[in-house]
Amino acid sequence: MYIGIDVGGTNLKAGLVDEAGNIVKVERVPLDFQGPERFAEILAELSKRVIQEKVRWVGVGLPGAVDGGDVLFTTNIPMENVPLERLFRKHLDLPLLLGNDADCAAVGEFFGGAGKGTRDFAVVTLGTGVGAGIIVDGKLRGGLASSEAGHMVIIQDGEPCNCGRRGCWERYASATGLIQQTKRAMEAHPESLLHEIAAENGVEGRTAFQAAEAGDEAALEVCRNYVNYLAGGLTSLINILRPEAVAIGGGVAAAPERLLLEPLREAVAKESFSRHGGRITKVLQAERGNDAGIIGAAMLGRVM
Repeated sequence: MYIGIDVGGTNLKAGLVDEAGNIVKVERVPLDFQGPERFAEILAELSKRVIQEKVRWVGVGLPGAVDGGDVLFTTNIPMENVPLERLFRKHLDLPLLLGNDADCAAVGEFFGGAGKGTRDFAVVTLGTGVGAGIIVDGKLRGGLASSEAGHMVIIQDGEPCNCGRRGCWERYASATGLIQQTKRAMEAHPESLLHEIAAENGVEGRTAFQAAEAGDEAALEVCRNYVNYLAGGLTSLINILRPEAVAIGGGVAAAPERLLLEPLREAVAKESFSRHGGRITKVLQAERGNDAGIIGAAMLGRVM
């Protein structure tokens, strides 16, 4: 048995996971960060709440960069160069394995989702940014080798990115980028159904797809452009890695298949090197949703 903990923006979720990747028990608490030492103590307390029998290790997935048992930095809580495993073992004497959230999503899908049965596999997560978790020959490219695919440039001298470059993939293909594109379309098209839909919940990653489903032309144009941006980076990733499958996850991935995945597959098939022969990469929807982070964190030790 293993324990996986998913560090989200507002909650910590811990799960007891069996050898087959099934979640046996789950506990969650609000994320109330009071410094690294208290954070490590809370992780240990949460782990103790799900332990039912012998556990081999505790895995933690968090947004940021890790190296072994150390957190180099995180994006939603203020930690930098923190020896998290050492602090954790003061409270619970079990190995603590760390991975970033995209890596854990890939591991979770690899064991019990869209990547089951593959050896070379990747997950691309579409959220605030664009994350990528990569598994090569059954092993995770994690830790210091974790991918930053979201920061490949797809448009030279394009929109400025938070990383300091311009034209990065995540600047266009993330939910954040999609929201910005939707707002621009609303400014240019005051007659668009986008305004009516946004009046209910504000502009979200799904707003353009909801309006496009109703046939709104401005929204359809946003969706077409967004798929092209997504395909541009995804094709490059596939040409570099040549995986058996890539799963698309994150909130945007829940968009209607005919508006997102179907045209995405067509664009990738047209542009990827596989059109000349050889391995054809499947483009799939991630299957495990919010469970992928827990399962992947729990299973980190089996792909390292």
